[in-house]
Amino acid sequence: MNTTNHKETHSRGKFIAALLSFALLGSITAMSGPAQPKAFADESAPSIVQPLDAADPGSEPAVESSPSFSAASTDLNSQAVTAAAINHDANFSPDTLQFLKSNTGLDGEQWDNIMMLVNKPEQDDLNWTKYYGYCEDIGDNRGYTIGIFGATTGGSNDTGPDGPALFKEYDRVKGASNPTVEGGLKRIGVNGKMSGSILKITDSKSVFVKKINGLQNDAAWREAMWRTFYNVYIKYSVDQAKKRGFTSALTIGSFVDTALNQGADGDSGSLEGILSRSGSSKDEKTFMTKFYAERTKIVDTNDYNQPPNGKNRVKQWSTLLSMGEIDLKDADAAVKKVTNWELK
Repeated sequence: MNTTNHKETHSRGKFIAALLSFALLGSITAMSGPAQPKAFADESAPSIVQPLDAADPGSEPAVESSPSFSAASTDLNSQAVTAAAINHDANFSPDTLQFLKSNTGLDGEQWDNIMMLVNKPEQDDLNWTKYYGYCEDIGDNRGYTIGIFGATTGGSNDTGPDGPALFKEYDRVKGASNPTVEGGLKRIGVNGKMSGSILKITDSKSVFVKKINGLQNDAAWREAMWRTFYNVYIKYSVDQAKKRGFTSALTIGSFVDTALNQGADGDSGSLEGILSRSGSSKDEKTFMTKFYAERTKIVDTNDYNQPPNGKNRVKQWSTLLSMGEIDLKDADAAVKKVTNWELK
């Protein structure tokens, strides 16, 4: 073995290896010095997009959000807030809620929606609870129109008025063992008497209207109002719906609206009359489509409504049917949409 030559070769190798090590170390140092890798450098560098609160008011932001998405989000958020804010049950006393649920199968939300749909063409207002003390002679030859369902005292256009039943029911609710129309009037402080089926108020218009206005927050009056409403219109409407195999809030509400507007039974313009011309389909949508068409033909006649309010009245219900809102649950936005028309 040539030991000397081996030692010299080994020394040169160590020297070259050392040079290579220094070169490699320098390269690594250059790469990992003060300058950061790009990903981190971008995070620490000042943003090129100016904050909105510091931007020039006339300038456009560098990145715009999608207008359609923003509008949709805002609309959905506002609907959610509105829905959360509405307490439908609060518009009824606990006793009335239980009474309606037991006798119609519908809850406070459903009845609140029905009443909004009824009150739009009656008062041009969705806040129907303001009208317990409503009283006015609207010149339709039906006498005075009273309360949330438009009870009347009667006239040439209404020879079977429901007002007398309301005053008799008020006397009952207030504790009368043998309630009468005159007893109810006396409790209110009103003078009047029956003339056949018509209730004749002998006090002046201003006196009578003021007395009824004063009952707005009377709990007994409100209970009497709902009991009379049920006895005269709601019960008949629910029975007619069930007779055909229908129990939805939309169908019951449609029948109630027709009954209080045009009469429950009797002539061809009443709910009974329209039902007789609506066919016999067991499919609810098919039947109700025919029902709305038949009602539309006469709803603006016979002083039922001032044209075109009657047609718009029916259209509220038919539009909800086409939207699939038959149970009137979670329907706040839909009800608001279909009632967005101008009363003439």
